[in-house]
Amino acid sequence: MKGYAWAKGAASILNAVATWKGSAFGIDLKTQAEVELDNSGCIKGHVPGVDTRLIEHCVELVLERLGYVYGGVVRTYSEIPVASGLKSSSTAANAVVLATLDALDEEMDHISAARIGVDAARDVGVTITGALDDALASMLGGVVVTDNRKMLLLRHEEFHRSVMLLIPEQKFFSKDTNVKDSEVIAPLADMAFELAMRGDYGRAMTLNGFAYCVALGLPTKPLVMALRAGAEGVSLSGTGPAYAAIIDEDKMDELEAAWGVLGGRVIRTKANNRSASKGRGI
Repeated sequence: MKGYAWAKGAASILNAVATWKGSAFGIDLKTQAEVELDNSGCIKGHVPGVDTRLIEHCVELVLERLGYVYGGVVRTYSEIPVASGLKSSSTAANAVVLATLDALDEEMDHISAARIGVDAARDVGVTITGALDDALASMLGGVVVTDNRKMLLLRHEEFHRSVMLLIPEQKFFSKDTNVKDSEVIAPLADMAFELAMRGDYGRAMTLNGFAYCVALGLPTKPLVMALRAGAEGVSLSGTGPAYAAIIDEDKMDELEAAWGVLGGRVIRTKANNRSASKGRGI
């Protein structure tokens, strides 16, 4: 009983840590999952160098909620750097949930499937707010605004932008974020939320970026560089260390040259509007 699925990553418009309200958009970096079910009675994850508790628990929750008793093996293959702020955990969870459904030949709507991944992330402690915004941006594609405390999708629409990512070499895990430091910027997060609800994603993103960089003690220089190059919006993604900018294609060379001197990786990509899917991917 084998199943396959893929999902794509996401970047932040508004980090939900301060107020539990968040916004994110899909990006064109993919994670693929393979789930093979058997009668061993134990779910084992095989992803070299990565903590597999989340993906194992995603399989367990799908089986539990649909009334199946199986063991098995789960694997993921990803283009998304781990612990960078580009939603690698949410994306892996989405892909694994869908791959498990594929192995079982079962159907589930995308929002319900994403919520299983959110529950799994909370259970294993890899998230602070549950990251519904990240999960739905990855699962549905496009841009989303959510209330993570109430588990509500408030806004969803397509998002057509070129995107540039700066990925420093260090790794930050969301669970290690100093929530107290983030809570002090709640008034600014509320302003970014209102901008996002009006569809002013560029300004929401930039406000979020400066606020969280200051709260978390991370450099604002990449934000200034992006704005100088003509970015519509730029932000720390998640709790970092990656930065994401939405910027016209003809301005990318200037930003790539500016960010390139900072070290790490610079990636050109685009917003993703395709929903995650069963199967071996595209």
